[in-house]
Amino acid sequence: MAKKQFKAESKRLLDLMINSIYTHKEIFLREIISNASDACDKLCYLALTDDSVGLGRKDFKIDLTVDKEGRVLTVSDNGIGMDREDLENNLGVIASSGSYKFKQDLPDDAKDTDVIGQFGIGFYSAFMAADQITVVTRKYGCDTAYQWQSSGADGYTITECGKDTVGTDIIMHIKPDTDDEKYSEFLESWRLQELVRKYSDYIRFPIRMEVSKTRKKEDSPEDKPEYETYTEVDTLNSMVPIWQRRKSSVKPEEYNKFYRDKFHDYADPQRVIAVSAEGAVTYKALLFVPGAAPFDYYTKEFEKGLQLYSNGVLIMDKCADLLPEHFRFIRGVADSPDLSLNISRELLQHDRQLKVIAGNLEKKIKSELAKMLKDSREDYEKFWKNFGRQLKYGVVNEYGRHKDLLQDLLLFHSSTEKKPVTLEEYVSRMKEDQKYIYYAAGETLEKIDRLPQTESLRDSGTEILYFTEEADEFCAQTLHAYKDKEFRSVLDQEIDEGAEKKAEEAAASHKSVFDFVKESLGDAVKEVKASARLKSHPVCLTAGEGLSFEMEKYFQAVQPDAALKADRILELNVDHPAFQALENAVEADPEKAKKYASLLYSQALLIAGLPLEDPSGYTDLVCELMK
Repeated sequence: MAKKQFKAESKRLLDLMINSIYTHKEIFLREIISNASDACDKLCYLALTDDSVGLGRKDFKIDLTVDKEGRVLTVSDNGIGMDREDLENNLGVIASSGSYKFKQDLPDDAKDTDVIGQFGIGFYSAFMAADQITVVTRKYGCDTAYQWQSSGADGYTITECGKDTVGTDIIMHIKPDTDDEKYSEFLESWRLQELVRKYSDYIRFPIRMEVSKTRKKEDSPEDKPEYETYTEVDTLNSMVPIWQRRKSSVKPEEYNKFYRDKFHDYADPQRVIAVSAEGAVTYKALLFVPGAAPFDYYTKEFEKGLQLYSNGVLIMDKCADLLPEHFRFIRGVADSPDLSLNISRELLQHDRQLKVIAGNLEKKIKSELAKMLKDSREDYEKFWKNFGRQLKYGVVNEYGRHKDLLQDLLLFHSSTEKKPVTLEEYVSRMKEDQKYIYYAAGETLEKIDRLPQTESLRDSGTEILYFTEEADEFCAQTLHAYKDKEFRSVLDQEIDEGAEKKAEEAAASHKSVFDFVKESLGDAVKEVKASARLKSHPVCLTAGEGLSFEMEKYFQAVQPDAALKADRILELNVDHPAFQALENAVEADPEKAKKYASLLYSQALLIAGLPLEDPSGYTDLVCELMK
């Protein structure tokens, strides 16, 4: 029989689909199974109004059969089937979808029938793995069966054939292996099982295949057991996704098992968030807050995103667009029938539906975290240890665009409470006359506690937030204020008029000493001044406006060649014996005074956690002054 030509720009279009539209050859099995599912759904829908069908939903199935020697993979269904006209219209016209037309013709009250196909091209993806495809099909209500056969873009044939049952067999002759491609993997039982679980696990009809198993022989002795191999037809897919079930019917251990198996985590999730939405966009989502941070979480290798499904068919393993960067730690799945997919069903068209889902999920995650913070503080603090840094990055990212969303979720260590507190809790405890939210930055809580600049505030009972991570100060600068209370570093704390006036008087009366120290240190310091904040300590270092010392350390770590440095302002306590020794040396022994000035500056650097330019020289100087 003469071959018929495809009704399209056959060779160009078919070559495009096989070589360009789909990025992974394994996708073909998903497409063929989805078509089989559509066929079952159509007959299942018909059975609702036609008792003569004689089948209920539980009677429909999809079978995979492998002939390794003949290199044949067959996908069979007992769905609606096709007649000659259907074969001409659906398989003879590339990009003509019978499923799409079927769904368009459904009444409004049946639009949720789970028909998957939209574009009518998925079938041809099989040519990525097969060099010949034979379709044997018989339509419900017809006595005649037909065979459609093609080897690709050169055309197809349609002939009558014999078939006892209604349904369709897709018979694919798998290509021979090449140096670059091992097509034989699509004839291996383990590989087919893997692909079904990956892409078609939630198809709502059983996908069955004969699989080899091992069992202990009946008469085998216990001390020396013998085993035998046997074959059994197994259902490969779970059919009903856990996120489609009512939350009240799912046990916590079921959620935990699903999470561990799906995302290969050894620990249970800390929080499960089930979402179901209907309206302008219909979708379900099952989200998890991991119980521990992945080992590669704060590396470039970590990929965020939710597994994305459309009608139970996996579309994308990690859809990054569904999660904002500040919630990138969330794992889970989202399933929607309303997504606008591109022609290959591998990628999403970035449309309104996707944005709506992403926006709603962001709000839901925020509300669940806020609820955890309110109702289970211990759990939230555990979460914070794992992912708190990410929320701080979220405040800073995109020029503070998300700061209002995230600010109430932030925790910082409190100098008075000795534990992490929220900004709301800090502000609620502020003294009536306190204008600022004070913070101090350092490498550890212990080092911050010993900073000379914190002494006066701590003695007055003023609460200080301790910043120990590089993101903290950037976070405070981005927020700028919380409930009209500005953030202010202890290095820039408000000084009462009395102390400030005393410092000014000291600076004037000891001007020669300050001038001497500035001249001795040169460009190492921007200014030398009398301190209005030091009490028991002799010296401290403060930064000018702009860059802080902790920010300097951060930039030095990530951009060592940038040479970004904070201003260094040396503050001296004129009431400390060390200053008196310095002053005496300035008058009696200027060379010794220079050594004192260098020593005090080095001590100030060490207190601030800044590196010494010459550690060896510093130790020599200390030893020399000890003589």
